[in-house]
Amino acid sequence: MGMSVGTGGGGRGGRGRRGRRNTLMSEINVTPFVDVMLVLLIIFMVAAPLLTVGVPIDLPETQARPMNADTQPITVSVNDKGQVYLQETEIAVDEVVPRLEAIAKTGYEERIYVRGDKTADYGTVMQVMARISAAGYKNLGLVTLQEQD
Repeated sequence: MGMSVGTGGGGRGGRGRRGRRNTLMSEINVTPFVDVMLVLLIIFMVAAPLLTVGVPIDLPETQARPMNADTQPITVSVNDKGQVYLQETEIAVDEVVPRLEAIAKTGYEERIYVRGDKTADYGTVMQVMARISAAGYKNLGLVTLQEQD
């Protein structure tokens, strides 16, 4: 016997492809989600080291424990040449307190970190700290690196 050629749809009563097209797909395709997550992971891995303060300072090492930091502190840096920076902007020593008052969100309760290069003049670092303390700021700290055993 011969093979019959029909336009039916393989025994579905003449519906063929039309019946399959209207069914709902109940599977979730997670491939685009995973692709986006991997791209975000790579972006954050590259960007994380760039979020630190940009003034190059060679910090001294101590055995002090790290402080808990819930908010981003204001950073005042003194480099090895005696130049003073507020965040990443170079300023004069006389301008430290007025600039702090302008950017301090919580007033005199603002957390301020002083970073001094280990070869910087001790007098300059102490002069900056004394001006900040005399202005009434209470949360003042020195930044150091952990000693490596």
